[in-house]
Amino acid sequence: MRKSNFALRLQPSLLDEARKLAEAEGVALNQLINVAVAEKVSALRTEAYIAERAGRADIAKALGILRRAGVGRPPMKGDELPEPKRRRRARPA
Repeated sequence: MRKSNFALRLQPSLLDEARKLAEAEGVALNQLINVAVAEKVSALRTEAYIAERAGRADIAKALGILRRAGVGRPPMKGDELPEPKRRRRARPA
């Protein structure tokens, strides 16, 4: 992996918090910043990917599949709906 140096200017309060967090996590400040940037890049790429996939979606086809799913079969173990809780009726005063 290629590495490069980059002068990063952080607000003093943010730098202090980052240092405290890095110390609490037992990692170098540089590693904490690298992980934070990687997480943000991943989140933004995931958001773009999902938006792109949604743009190609065939909603009518998806709804048709969902309507057919499980028809005539009981729910699998763990997929059952909980029993509705019975509400107590207030007694008339």
